[in-house]
Amino acid sequence: VMIQEWYRARLKVRIEPLVTKWQETIGVQINDWSVKQMKTRWGTCNTKAKRIWINLELAKKPEDCLEYIIVHELLHVLERNHNDVFRSNMDKYLPDWRVRKDTLNRFPLSHEEWEY
Repeated sequence: VMIQEWYRARLKVRIEPLVTKWQETIGVQINDWSVKQMKTRWGTCNTKAKRIWINLELAKKPEDCLEYIIVHELLHVLERNHNDVFRSNMDKYLPDWRVRKDTLNRFPLSHEEWEY
């Protein structure tokens, strides 16, 4: 549990400037963001509440993967679905997003990965 809290604190420090930067770049405003352990997703967005959640596992991933998830979730405020509009926005704001996604998807998403 202590190691998870250490990861959580480090991840929050990394998330803050990225959320600020990308809200300004994209022109969206969220009400809140937080970190939680998720088993099946790297991030999630509640479009009505304008809240994003970032998976704690991203604390152990490269910065470009974290940035990809933040941009991805912020863009859901503009477009809820993964449709052509959404992909077009991803292309506009993060042209190399597919490379970042592939990099991230090469990593497992599981708790067994925690190092003690």
